[in-house]
Amino acid sequence: MISNYFKVFLLVFIFFFSGEANSKNDPNANFKSKELSNYLSAVISYNNQKNEKALNFFKSSKNLLDKHNAYFKKFIFSLVFNQDVERAIQEIKFLKNKERSNFFESQLLLLLDTIKKKDYKKSKLYLENISQFIDEGTFEKVIYETLRSYIFTFEKKKFIPHKSKFGNLTAINRAFLGCYLNDKNTINYFDNLNNSESTDYSRYVFFYVSYLVDQNNLNEAKDILSAVDPLTSSLLILQAKSWIDQNKVKNFKKIFSCQSETDILAEFFFLISNLYSTQYDFEESNFYLNLSNFLNSKFKFNLSLMVENYFIDENYDESLNILNKFNSKDDVYYWYKIKKTSKIILKKNNEDESIKYIEKKFNQIKNPSIKILFDLATIYKNFKNYEKAIELYTKVLKSIDRNSYAYVDLLYRRGSSYERIGKHKKSDQDLLDALEIIPDNSYILNYLAYSWLERDYKINEAIKMLENAYDQNENDPYIIDSVGWGYYLIGKFDDAEKFMRRAVELMPNDPIVNDHYGDILWSLDRKVQAHYFWKNVLKLEKTNEDMKDKIKVKLIWGTKKINENL
Repeated sequence: MISNYFKVFLLVFIFFFSGEANSKNDPNANFKSKELSNYLSAVISYNNQKNEKALNFFKSSKNLLDKHNAYFKKFIFSLVFNQDVERAIQEIKFLKNKERSNFFESQLLLLLDTIKKKDYKKSKLYLENISQFIDEGTFEKVIYETLRSYIFTFEKKKFIPHKSKFGNLTAINRAFLGCYLNDKNTINYFDNLNNSESTDYSRYVFFYVSYLVDQNNLNEAKDILSAVDPLTSSLLILQAKSWIDQNKVKNFKKIFSCQSETDILAEFFFLISNLYSTQYDFEESNFYLNLSNFLNSKFKFNLSLMVENYFIDENYDESLNILNKFNSKDDVYYWYKIKKTSKIILKKNNEDESIKYIEKKFNQIKNPSIKILFDLATIYKNFKNYEKAIELYTKVLKSIDRNSYAYVDLLYRRGSSYERIGKHKKSDQDLLDALEIIPDNSYILNYLAYSWLERDYKINEAIKMLENAYDQNENDPYIIDSVGWGYYLIGKFDDAEKFMRRAVELMPNDPIVNDHYGDILWSLDRKVQAHYFWKNVLKLEKTNEDMKDKIKVKLIWGTKKINENL
C-alpha cells in the first residue's frame, strides 16, 4: 500500500514541478496543480475505502477522468461502492474518450443497463465487448458464459442448447432459469440442490421455499424448513422459517421473484461476490455485491455479506452504515444487526460496553427465539460469564429434540461451561449424556477425557477415550495434543513426544502445546530443547500471566517445583 502511495505522490510531484517551471508561460499551471492534488487525494481516499471523500475529489478533477484510464476506473468503482450504479452507467455513456471506458467492469455495467431495459439486442453487443476480457481474471469467463446463457433464455424463453461447463454453478442456474420458464422440472432442479451431499447448497433452500410458496405449496415448504437446524442454520434460512412460522408468506414475493430477470441475475452476482469474499478480495466482492443490489435492491439481506467484508477489513463505520438497513420487522436479521454491532463496540471500545449494549437490546425483545437465547448464551460463554451461559443453555435445551445433533451440541456447550467453573459432576454428566446420543463424537470425547487428565481422574479410561477420538479425527491438533499429554501422564514419554511434536507443528503459536512439549522433552532429559520451547511460550501473545509465572519457575527448576505444588 505504501509503495502505491509513493508512486502516486511521485507522479504528482513531477507534475507539480513541471507546472512551476512553466508557470510564467502557462496561465493554467496553478489549475493543473490543483487538479493533480485532487488526483492524489482521490486515490488515497479510494484506497482507504473513504468512498464519499474519494468521489468529492474525483468530481473536483473531472478533466483528468477523460485522460487517465486508471483514474476513470477508480472513479467508476467509487460510484458503485457508493451505491450509485445509475450514475456510474451515465458517466461511462457520457465519457468523450470511449477508450477510457473499455474495461471489463464498465462494459458489464452497460450490459446490465440494457438487461434492465430488456433491450437484449444491445445486451448481445455489450456481451461481445466483454468477451475480449474473459481471460483477465478468475471469474470473468464465468460471468461472461453465465450472462450469455441468461440473455439467451430471457430473449428466446428457452434453455440455451449447449450446456455450460461450470459444474455446481450450472446446477444453480438451471434451477433459477427453470423457475423463470415455469419448467415442469423446477422442483426436481431445486430438490437436486437440496439433497446434494458433495456441495453445501443450503442457501438455495430459501429460493426453493420461495418457489413453493409461489406455487401455493405451503405444506412442502413447511416440511423442508422443519428439518433445518434452528440454532446454526444460515440467517437467510432462519428468516424464511420465521416467516413461514408467523404466516408472513407474502414477504417472500416482496423481495424476490424468479419471474424477474433482474432478481435472478442479482442472485448470480451475489454468488460471484461471495466467491471473491472467500478469497479475501473485498474490493471485488463489494463491487459485485453492489451490482446485485442495483439489480434487486429489495433483497437487502444480501448486504450482510458487505457488513462482514467491511468488518474483516476493520472498516467498522461502513459496517455500521449498512447494518442500519436492517430493522425489527425481520427478526432474524435484526438480531444479527444487534450481535454485529456488539462486536464492533467490542473492537472499538471494550468488553463491558459490548455486553451492556447487547443486554439492553435483548431486554427490549418481547419473545426472544431459542436462536437468540442460544446466541446470547454463547456470547456470555465467550466473555467467560459461565453462570449466565449455563442459565440460557438450560432454557434452550427444553425446546430442542433430545435425539438431535443440536441437543448434543448444547449439552457439550453447557458441560464445558460447568467445567470452567469447577462443577465437575454436572460437567461430566452433560458430556456423558451427549456421548450416549453420539458415542463417537471426537470433540466431546477429547474435552471430557482431557478434563479428566487435568483432574488426575480415570486416567486409563481417559486415554482410551482420547485414542478413540484420534481414530475419528486424526488431523485435529487439539486431539493430538490431548493424546500426547495423556501418554505423558502415564509415563509413555516416547509416544507422548511423537504426538506433541506433531501438535507443535500444527499449532506453533499455541502456548499450551509449547508448554506441554517442553514438559515432555524435560522428562526425556532433553533439557536444552525443553528450555527453548518454554522460552517460546513467554514470547507468545496468547500466553496469560499465570502461565508465564509457571514457565519462569520451570526455567529455573524444570518440572520438579511445578509438580511439587500440584
